[in-house]
Amino acid sequence: MAAEGLRLTPFRGLRYAADRVGSLAAVTSPPYDVVVRPDGLHHLETADPYNIVRLILPHGPDGSPAAHHAKAARTLNEWRESGVLRRDARPALYVYEQRTRSALQRGLVGALQLPRSEGVVLPHEEVIDEVVADRAALMEAIAANPEPLLLSYRGAAEATGAAAVIDRAVHGTPLLATTTEDGTEHRLWAVTDPAELAEVAADLAHRTALIADGHHRWATYLRLREAHAPAGPGERSPWDSGLVLLVDTDRYPLQVQAIHRVLPRLPLHRALALAAPHFRVRALHAPLPQAAHTLRETPGNAYLLTEDGETFHLLDAPEPRLLARTVRTDRPEAWRSLDATVLHSALLDSVWHVQDAPGTIEYLHNTSAAVAKAASWGGTAVLMRPVPESTVRELAEQGVTMPRKSTSFGPKPATGLVLRTLDETGTEGSSPS
Repeated sequence: MAAEGLRLTPFRGLRYAADRVGSLAAVTSPPYDVVVRPDGLHHLETADPYNIVRLILPHGPDGSPAAHHAKAARTLNEWRESGVLRRDARPALYVYEQRTRSALQRGLVGALQLPRSEGVVLPHEEVIDEVVADRAALMEAIAANPEPLLLSYRGAAEATGAAAVIDRAVHGTPLLATTTEDGTEHRLWAVTDPAELAEVAADLAHRTALIADGHHRWATYLRLREAHAPAGPGERSPWDSGLVLLVDTDRYPLQVQAIHRVLPRLPLHRALALAAPHFRVRALHAPLPQAAHTLRETPGNAYLLTEDGETFHLLDAPEPRLLARTVRTDRPEAWRSLDATVLHSALLDSVWHVQDAPGTIEYLHNTSAAVAKAASWGGTAVLMRPVPESTVRELAEQGVTMPRKSTSFGPKPATGLVLRTLDETGTEGSSPS
C-alpha cells in the first residue's frame, strides 16, 4: 500500500445557470475524445449556443490551435460575465449519480491533489504527447479543468467513510437533475459539511485509484503542475490538483467496452490481402450482432473487419513467427497477448504499415459509428473486444501500460455539469485532516 493516498479537496464549482440555457441536457457533452467529429461536434454546437463543446473542442476558420484555445478562453469569460456560468458560493465535493436502464453509478467529483508518489494513481494506457500538449495549452488558456476524468478505487465492504457520505447525500435535494439524449439520468449534490468532508478525507487517505478514463487529461494535469510549480517552498498552486470523478468500483462496478479503430486510408480488400499470409481470414455472412458474437467467442487474438457493415471478415490465429518478430518480449504475458498489443505491434506496424497518427487511425467507442465512418471514407473498420477489468488492474499494478485506447470504461461522466476554475485563489478548501 502506498504511503501517500488519495486527497480529494472541495472546490467552488462553476455550473450552468438553469434559467439562462435551454436545458442542462442541451449544454452537456460526452468527453472530448468521445465526440465523433465532425458530425457529433456539429450536432452538439447546434443543440444550444452555450453547449460545453465550444470550450472543450474549440475550432474555427483559423486553423491555428492557439487561436482556437484563445477563442475558448474568450467564450468562457463571456459566459461567466453574462451569468450563463456561475460559481457556487461554498467549496464542495459533489456527489454525482448516473442512472441508465441497466446501470447505476455514484461517485465524488473533487479536485484531486496530484500525488508525488508512484502507485497512488495507476495509469494503464499510453498517451500521445501531441494530444497532451494540446490539452495542456487549452486548459492553460481557459485556466480551468472543464471535464473530470474517471478514477476507480476499491472501497470497504460496509457503507462507511466516502460511501456513507454519498448514501446520505442522495436522500437530499439535488443541485441539478437532467436526462441526456442517450437516456441517462444525471443528478448532482453538494457536500459542504466539514465533518462529512473530513469523513471522506479519512477514508480516501489510505486508498489508491486506477485511471479508468482520461489518461491524456491526467498526463495534462501532471504537465501543468510542473509548468506552474510555485517559486517558494511550502507554497501551493491550484495547478497542483485536477478535476476527477472518483467511483468505488466495489459498490458500482464499471462497465468495460472496446474502442474500435477506423483506418480511412486502408481499403478492406488491401487489408485482407496483406493480412492473409499471417492470419486466418474468414468471411462471416451474418449481421453485425451475430458477427460480433463470433468475435467474442473466438479464442486467442481476433478482430472483426468491415468496410460497409454488411460483410464482415474475422481475423484470428496470428502466425507465431510474426508475433515473435514484432511483439516485445520484455513485457508480461498478459500484455503480450492483448488484442491491442498484437494489433498495433503486428498488424498496424508490420503488416499494414499504418502509422498511429491523426488521419491514419481514428478511434471510436461506438460500433455503429465506426462502421459508418469506414463506409463513408472507403476505409476499414477494425472492431475490437473489451479487456477484462481484472487484466487492466493486474497490469497497472505492475506498472505496465497498455497500448493507448485499449479500453473504454463507463459510464463516463457528462461534461458540463460542473467545471473547476484555476484563475482565482482562495477558492478551494484544504483537505481536512
